[in-house]
Order: sequence, then structure tokens, then C-alpha cells
Amino acid sequence: MKVTWIILALMSFSHLQRTSAAPGAGLHTWDRFSKLPYPKDKAFLYDTFPDKFMWAVGTAAYSVEGAWEKDGKGKSIWDTFTRGGTRVSRGDVGSDSYHNIKGDLRALQQLGVSHYRFSLSWPRIFPNGTKESYNEKGVEYYKSLIRGLKEIKVQPIVTLYHWDLPDSLQNLFGGWSNSVMVELFREYADFCFKTFGSDVKFWITIDNPFVVAWHGYGTGVVAPGIKNDSDLPFGVGHNLLKAHAAAWHLYDDRYRSSQGGRVSMALASHWIKPSRTRQESSKACQCSLDFVLGWFARPLFVDGDYPPCMKRNLTHRLPSFTKAESLYINGTADFFALSHGPALSFQLINDSLRFGQTEDLGLRMLLYWVRAEYNNPPIFVVESGWYGSGNSKTKDAKHMYYLKRFIMETLKAIRFERVNVIGYTAWSLLDGYEWYREYGIRRGLFYVDFNTPDLKREPKTSATFYSKLIEKNGFPQLPENRPAQGVFPCDFAWGVAASSIQVDTIPTQFADPSVYIWNVSGNGELKKVPGVQAHRTRHCADYGIILQQVSHVRDMQVSHFHFSLNWSSITPTGQVSDANETLLRYYHCFVSELRKVNISPVVALWHHTGKLSSLPAPIEANGGWQSEETVQAFAEYARLCFQRLGAHVKLWITLNEPNDEDLEYTMGHQLLRAHALAWHIYDSEFRKAQGGKASLVLHMDWVEPAFSFNREDVEPANRVLDFRVGWFAEPIFGSGDYPVVMRNWLQQRNNIDLFNYHLPAFSEEDRMLVKGTYDFFAISHFTTSMVYDGVEDKYTFKDKLQVQLISDVTWIMSSRRNSPVVPWGLRKALNWVNSRYKGVPIYVMANGVQEDIARFNDSLRIYYLYNYINEALKAYTLDGVHLKGYFAYAFSDQRDPGFGMYGHVQEEVISKSSVGHYQNIIRHNGFLPLGTAQQQCPRASVHDSGRYVLTKQPVVGFLSLVSSCMLITVCLVIYYGVKRHKLITKK
Repeated sequence: MKVTWIILALMSFSHLQRTSAAPGAGLHTWDRFSKLPYPKDKAFLYDTFPDKFMWAVGTAAYSVEGAWEKDGKGKSIWDTFTRGGTRVSRGDVGSDSYHNIKGDLRALQQLGVSHYRFSLSWPRIFPNGTKESYNEKGVEYYKSLIRGLKEIKVQPIVTLYHWDLPDSLQNLFGGWSNSVMVELFREYADFCFKTFGSDVKFWITIDNPFVVAWHGYGTGVVAPGIKNDSDLPFGVGHNLLKAHAAAWHLYDDRYRSSQGGRVSMALASHWIKPSRTRQESSKACQCSLDFVLGWFARPLFVDGDYPPCMKRNLTHRLPSFTKAESLYINGTADFFALSHGPALSFQLINDSLRFGQTEDLGLRMLLYWVRAEYNNPPIFVVESGWYGSGNSKTKDAKHMYYLKRFIMETLKAIRFERVNVIGYTAWSLLDGYEWYREYGIRRGLFYVDFNTPDLKREPKTSATFYSKLIEKNGFPQLPENRPAQGVFPCDFAWGVAASSIQVDTIPTQFADPSVYIWNVSGNGELKKVPGVQAHRTRHCADYGIILQQVSHVRDMQVSHFHFSLNWSSITPTGQVSDANETLLRYYHCFVSELRKVNISPVVALWHHTGKLSSLPAPIEANGGWQSEETVQAFAEYARLCFQRLGAHVKLWITLNEPNDEDLEYTMGHQLLRAHALAWHIYDSEFRKAQGGKASLVLHMDWVEPAFSFNREDVEPANRVLDFRVGWFAEPIFGSGDYPVVMRNWLQQRNNIDLFNYHLPAFSEEDRMLVKGTYDFFAISHFTTSMVYDGVEDKYTFKDKLQVQLISDVTWIMSSRRNSPVVPWGLRKALNWVNSRYKGVPIYVMANGVQEDIARFNDSLRIYYLYNYINEALKAYTLDGVHLKGYFAYAFSDQRDPGFGMYGHVQEEVISKSSVGHYQNIIRHNGFLPLGTAQQQCPRASVHDSGRYVLTKQPVVGFLSLVSSCMLITVCLVIYYGVKRHKLITKK
């Protein structure tokens, strides 16, 4: 026996040298990925996979085959395990693939995959685990399946062992805890290679040995359910490695030359993130991966021994290899077969193998780590995907978008990290028995109705997605995905928005009214004259806080500034007769100072602040917006503001974002009337003299269908948009009534479910009052969500609209909850408005992203502004949207925490990096192609009806100042000259 080991050792020596990697080479992975440019590196990659990339789908025998006792099949450890303990259901029928080869083949054809990974059931071939119990009918089943695959030109990837050990071997020998299993497995593998190998080019010996060892013989979560022996899993792992190596050498010696296949072991792993940025955390992450993936990968790919981290932590508990055994095991993998997803190797259940760090779904990082750690082997992702709830049917959005994410990360690993990934396997083909989760989740691309006799297969949305992706070989870039080049018109309004401005009505200049005497003959001190005060008219320049804010707005080089007034502060009692004159003067100063520096103020009369009331307290106490008195009070308040500020304000917003979906419909009705009354007051009393325009701002985040495979998928998204935006838009910009979809849906819900969803009716008088009360259509837009008419997560399911809200997990996420960065959503929103209300002038009145206030190099905001404005340009230049202006949100963190382009450190105002980038876009009025001459526009100033006129206002101001100084000097000269002449005359 020793001679045999020595010979094998010499045969493997050169292979050992060829595959060796620097110990712990993957440790730099965390540092590398922490330094990639954010958020650019997180952006979606439009590209395709290499030619001849292998697209596969997979199943496991116990999950899908069923027929657990039919045609001579023996019992597996899972048949026994599911009949004991707390198990509720079993895989006795699974997806009934044993009786439905044709159905499975049809499903594979629909997907268009090139490869199908399935496992052989050891007890179906050898019922008691040994070749003496050979079962011809079981073998014929697999031969039929392989013949069928050959007919449809799908290559098989065959797994010899996917957790379903013959129960007799467990009973007789203790299963994988006994080294006798090495030879028994070799015997079983020999039969399979000989019987099926002429048609099989990819073999997996053992699937996920970590789960077999750690959870089968350690935690007891899976079959055979053994627990309470902390050393046993490592002995099991030892035997699994030896069994795999025996099968690999057998294939290499006897079958490789004639069959030309490749053999490996499927290793699964989580990814792990450092809980801290210190080097020790990265080392702990490395150790965590070593305990799960390195446990089996290092012996196969590096040096035939366990990772140093395992040996240090486990000492005598970890079995050791002899030198000959190490040489025998090392190099026994023709490719790296990697599994990733919601397997038990990912969800570690307890913290024992995390070493204080955090699990993560980073497939891209895992692929790179494997490349670095194991000397860049060819990697076949042999299991990847996610899952949906057990109640989900054919609309499996969560599964589909996680599949998209993992495929995207694989593509990035290939293109950016040069990882040698040769294939990808979506898991799984069919819904089936999901091991310790039983039927509580569904992982199939095809839906199986377990309550019907024939268990018919039906493609899910994930199947449609996967088949389209295979057809395109990835995500080829479409014209609409490319950045646009071009400019906006010269009169385009570039602005910045704030929810409110900083108010400090105490003048900071010349605030002391006292009179002082300068003691010229003494020490030069000023002495206060008791009881004497100077009477000085206040000037706008006295308010230092106004000058500071205006100065920072001017520095941004915008032409417009949008902010909201505070109704409850201007008229605390709700009565205009009790108006706060000091505050009105302050607001007047603010808008007039903006005008002086050629910035046009855009003023909102009322800003909806959710549950925090922004109404005067007496009005709130008297029923708020439910009361007709509030509507009339708002109209009078609007008239007051138009009177006092209208000379400087040419764009008015009556209501800012009143369309809160949690708002009662009766309140919404009153808000519409309040807006209309205010608009009519401006139109009839002030427009002619002031020359301004008025409208309202509607919050309009885009809603995308989660699926876009047929016309029915669009209906839920249209329903949500009608309820969110059409609710206010249609009465004003359209028919004068609420959207038909909205009325019909609420009527149906009231009839069926007895909910109190009553939409008020417009009287003819109200319809005429509200309809047409606009001069432009203004939206605030921040993000995009997706919807479909299914139920998957009750926390994001909107019962009233019967839709499920989700996000595409490939989108860049901002720090704000449920607010991903989706630039193309703005373009779609603008087109929606344009298609509904043809030719209406549109302003994007607020568009921004929340970011950590401590990040003054706000890279996410820079990315956000560039891409959202670029999508706005596409809407203008390519789609013909009548876009008049764009306002970045927000001006300052002080008023809009996390959204500001100006930050604050104590009392100092700090300009963030995004300010310069926004200035650059404004300076070019868009995105000029390289080498293109600057757009020629008139020098800018504010005009009563727009943005631009030719102006010499700064020069005129300067000349006026010089003239005044000269006049004062002349007067003083004359005065003192006359005085001197009189003195001389007297003498």
C-alpha cells in the first residue's frame, strides 16, 4: 500500500507545483473592493458573456424525482430523516420528475440552456449502496433522461452524490463517518462513469460537502440528523475528501482518455464582510471562508492540506493527512465547481463560523477571492439563485431579480477582475422539496402545483427572464442606455430647491439703536449716551443670514431658487389681519436680494410635511384641510403673499407635494379646491401687473412594472401612477375629474371588501373651478420602484391597490430607505406627463439623493445629478418633452438633512464636491460633445416672464454707487468750502 501512495505522490508532484498559490492570497480581496470607485463600480454593466459560455440549470434527485419506493429504489437517509423528529413533509413525490421526463425536457427547451445539472440517486441505482444490489429500472430512468437531453442538444452535468446516501450504509457503517465509505463511493462512481460516461463531459462527485459534514453530522439540521459530537464533522469531511479523490483518480486513470470529461467537487460558500475596517477584521473574514470553502478547496487546489486557520483553531480536533494522502488529494479537480445562494453554507445559522463578521451576498467578491486564493482556476458556477415564498406562484419577482444580480456580478467578475468563469447554473429548474425548509420556499424557474395529480410545470417570470438572457448572452447595451450629448435651450431654468430657508429676523448689522460719544480728548473709548436712541430704517442688507444664503445660492451659478414659505408663521392665527409683518418683510428681503444677483425666486405657499402639521394652529384645531374654512383661509393667505412678494416672484407654487398617498380623499379634494382658488386669485388680480405664473408641484416617483413580458404586467404600474399622480393631475390638467381607473377601482373595492374608500364627486362648479388651473406641470422626483399584482412580502404589499412593491437588487441603493438610484425613471416620468398632457411646459422642481452628511466628497450625489440630468436631456432632445427647468434638491443639509449640496461643520458652511459638478453642467447648459464649441446664449439676468434678457444691471449698480460717492464728496467739499469762506470773512 505504501508503494502505491509513493507512486501516486510522484505522479502528482508536477501537478502540485502547477496549481500552488501563495498562502492566503485572497486576503487582499476586501481591501481591493473597498477602494473601487463608488458608486460607479456599483452601476449596472451592459455587456455580454464570452462566446461559448455555458448556460445551465440544475436540480437534485431527492428534491424533484419522487417515486421514493418505486421500481426497486432503496431508502435514502432523507426518506428516513423526514419520517422522524419534527419533520412535517417529505420528498416522497417532490416534483415527480421520475414520471415526467418529457415535462422536464420541455422546460429545458423553453429555457434554451446548453447544460442541465442533475444528480443520480445512489439508492435508486444501488438500493443498499453496493453494486450487488444493482437496480436496472433505476439505471434505465437515467439513461432515458440522458438520451432525451441528447435529442434536444442539452449537455448533462451529472452529480454522483447530492446528499441522498443509501440508508443501509448509514445503518451499517455510520455513513460518512466511516472510512469504508471511500471505497464504496469509488465503486459507485466506477459504475456511473462506465454506464453513463460516454455522454457526460462534466461530473460532480459530491455536492456541498460542508453541508454534508457540518449540518448532517454536526448540527443535525439535515439528514442523517446527527448532532452533539463536535469532532465528528471534521472526520466526515476528511472521508468526503478521500472519497472524491478516489473517484477523480479512477476517472483520470480509466475513463478520461476515452470519454474526455472533467471531474470536480461542488463547493459552496457564503461571502463575508468585515464588521470593522481594521486588518484584523479582514483576517477574520479570511478565516471564516477557510472554515467553509477552504476546508475542502485548499486540499484540492493548493497543497493537499487544511487551511492554517483551521489547524490553528482546531488543533487535535482536525484530522491530519499523511504526506502521501496530501499528494493524492491535491490537484483532484479539473475546474472549480462553485455553489452560491441560500444554501446552509451561506446561512450559517449560528455565529460560530463568522468570527464576528457579517454574511453578505457578494458573488463577485467570492469569485475574485477564489481566483486569488486558488491560482485562477476555471470556475463553473454550478448552483446560483434565490427563492420565493412557498405561497408564490408564477410571478417570482424576488427570485428573478436576485438571479439578475448574481448573473450581473458574474459578468463583472469576468470583465473587471478577469476571473475565468466558464459557466453559470441557475437553481433550480423546478419547484421541489427544499431540504430542511421543506416546501416553505420555492426555488424553481418552473412552477409546480403540488396539489394536482399531474404536477404540471408552468414557467415563472424568472424562467422567461433567464431564457431571454441566454438568448442575448447577457445584457447588451441598447441605445437608450447610452449617455446623451447635447444642450438645453438658452432659457432653460437651472435651479436648486430647499424645503424652506433659514429665518432669523434679528438684523445682524447696525442692530444696536443706542447713541455713543467718542471721547477724543481721553482714551478714545466710545461712551453710551443714556436714554438716547437713534431711529434708523431697517434695510435688507441688515440681515446677515439672508446675505449668506443668497451668496451661497449665487455661487452655485443657478438661475432659480425654489423654497417654501411657512404659512403657520406668517399668519399664526390663520387670519391675514394678524399677519407677522416682521416675517413678511424678511421674506420680501430674501426674494429681493435674490433678484439683485439675477436669481429668480420660485416660492411655494404651502409644503406638505406628512404627519407634522404645517397649518396655523387654530386652523388645524378646526378640522384642518377637511374644513371649508381652511380652503378660504388659504386663498386669503395666497392673496397676501401675492401682494407682498409678487413684485419679485415670477413662479409661484400653490401646494408643494400635496399628493401624499396616505392622505384621505376628502382632504385631497379640499386641497384641489384651495389650489384652484389661489390660482384664480393670481390669474385675475395679479398676473397682468406682475407677469408671473402659478401651478402646484406633484410628487412623482416613477413606478415600473416588475415584469414587462406582456400587456397585463403594465396594468398594476398604471394603476399606481393614476392613484399617486393622476389623482391631482387629472382634475387640473385633464378632464376636470379624477382618473376613471381610480374611480372604478375604488368602487369595486368598496363593493367587494367593504372598505371605506370613497372618492368625492366633483360638482359642476368645482370641476370648472379646478380644471385648467395651471401654467406649467411641476414634479418632484427622487427614485423608482416596481410593482406587480402578487403577494410576496406583506410589509411592502399595498392592500388598497393590491400591488406588491419591490426593488431591482441590481440598482444602486441610497442611504434613504426604499430609494434606489434609477436615473431612467425620471425620463419615463417626464414622458408619462407629456403623453397624458401634450405640450404642457414641465419643470423638475426637486431631484436629489440622500447621502451621509459627513461625506463632503459626495460621490453618490455627483453620480446621481449627472445621470438624472442626462436622462432629462434625453427626454427633451429625443422624446420632445417640453422641459423648461431642472432643480437639484437640496440646497443645504441644515434645512434638508442628507440631501444638501452644502454641509456644515459647526458654524462654517462647506461646499460639497457636487456643487462644482453641478456648476459645470450649468456652465455648459447640458453635456457638450468633446470638441464642440460652447453654446452661445445671451448673458443672463432675470426677466419678469422668463430667465434671460440682455442686461447691464451689475454695471449700472456699480456706476450708481460711484456717482453717489462722487456726489457726496462734492457736497462735502462745497459745504466745508462755504464754511471756511464765512470764517475768513468774519475775521
